[in-house]
Amino acid sequence: MAPTRAFVRAVLASLVFAVLLCAGRARAGDLEAALGAFGDGEPEAVAAAVTRLGALGDPAALPALEALRDGRLFVDADGNALVEDAQTKTLTRAADGQRVDPRPLRLKTAAVNNAVRRALLPALALLELRAPDPNQRRAAAEELAKRPLDEAIPALRAALARETDGDAKTAIGLALARADLASDDPERRIAAIRALGESGQSALKEELTSLVSKRDDGSYVEPDPRVRDAAGSALSAIERKQTFVGFAGNTIYGLSLASVLLLTALGLAITFGVMGVINMAHGEMLMIGAYSTYAVERVFEQHWPSAFSYYLVAAVPTAFVVCFAVGVVLERAVIRFLYGRPLETLLATWGISLMLIQTVRIVFGAQNVSVANPPWLSGGAHLADGLVVPYSRIATIVFALTVLAFVGYLLKRTRFGLQVRAVTQNRAMASCLGISTARVDMWTFGLGSAVGGLGGVALSQLGNVGPEMGQAYIVDSFMVVVLGGVGKLVGTVVSAVGLGMLHKYLEPIAGAVLGKIAMLLFVILFIQKRPQGLFAMTERQA
Repeated sequence: MAPTRAFVRAVLASLVFAVLLCAGRARAGDLEAALGAFGDGEPEAVAAAVTRLGALGDPAALPALEALRDGRLFVDADGNALVEDAQTKTLTRAADGQRVDPRPLRLKTAAVNNAVRRALLPALALLELRAPDPNQRRAAAEELAKRPLDEAIPALRAALARETDGDAKTAIGLALARADLASDDPERRIAAIRALGESGQSALKEELTSLVSKRDDGSYVEPDPRVRDAAGSALSAIERKQTFVGFAGNTIYGLSLASVLLLTALGLAITFGVMGVINMAHGEMLMIGAYSTYAVERVFEQHWPSAFSYYLVAAVPTAFVVCFAVGVVLERAVIRFLYGRPLETLLATWGISLMLIQTVRIVFGAQNVSVANPPWLSGGAHLADGLVVPYSRIATIVFALTVLAFVGYLLKRTRFGLQVRAVTQNRAMASCLGISTARVDMWTFGLGSAVGGLGGVALSQLGNVGPEMGQAYIVDSFMVVVLGGVGKLVGTVVSAVGLGMLHKYLEPIAGAVLGKIAMLLFVILFIQKRPQGLFAMTERQA
């Protein structure tokens, strides 16, 4: 009995092996026949061959199709398709991968036109569904979702069954759902519509809208009421998700704008709030900090290109020191003669700002310059469909919090901060106690200018750097300081966050210009009602 069972198993194994061998030979024959069509000089034949290769699902056809896409596929006099390696420039036969000598061959490039290109993308995507890289499989599914094909449905179902990566599985399911929209089975179409609605992608609204639209005679395009109801529910789900995504995007970008406002207003809060100096040249501290970053970037690019990724680390202390020195020079040369005369201080610092702008134009030129993001700040985080937050903006938020913590520690936990607060509250008494008020004024003004320079470092990563970039932020900085309360660091933080969020929420509704006007009117009305700002000084400080 046992030998009989062993004999039956051996026979069945032989039959399975024979079937697989025949299938492999048939597939190899189909692959060779499809590749042989590239030797035909007609683009229509090439397009048909591309479609056939994609339908075969044989990964061996992928190098030939990639070479056709990149212009590296050639045909010899015998009609054999040859693939050129992108690096070594060697030629291999597409059918069997054998290397060939190009010297005795008369080669011509495979015929490519728009019809071939239209067939090439989905064919490549079908083959890349089996790629080892999950990102490549996800990209292939997204390509098939753009061009739903009937012949792609079996491959998508097989890919969905074996997929283990979450993002790739979601993309494959979405591509399969878009293909199932053309199915004759209402249940399959309803399931596809629900899947599209759960995705929340705004690009799908047009397809779903067509299912609930009416013709000119008043009849529905989609006759099945269940399908129409499912499409209406999916549209509502997409709109709700897009509303939430828009709110989240405005919140994140509002925090980013608030961080910029905080960095620009923090230094002004020190010079204006603590010292009572109306410094109209504070915006130019941002500009000097940004150009310091640009100069450091150029130095690293020319002398240390291998360490270019770390230029921003060197730019932060450089901008701090440069702006600190400029602030100290301005205070010793001009500002110290104008304490207690705010109008003269305003006019003098306005003239200084014009001088600094012209100086930068002479040194760096009048045109804006671009500061490249280091590699670790390039790109962005994809949080949802239609919401990509650049890493540079995330870094700006973190950097603003770091600078805030540094300034807070300096003013609240150090001897210098104690002297600054003493001079602020009672200059005469502080002087009688041995504090050099002139030296405190000099260091305080230098600190405010240096913090403004750090704001310029952050701004250089968000946009172009120009001589007049500081002019765009000086008014907003004063609004932040006045709204928060003169001399109050907490008020500066709260007002920067509030104004940044308010501006981003108003911008989609009223536009950028009207949104800023509305924000200015809000500040004016608020100051009329509460002149001391959000956080007023205590009675003894006042």
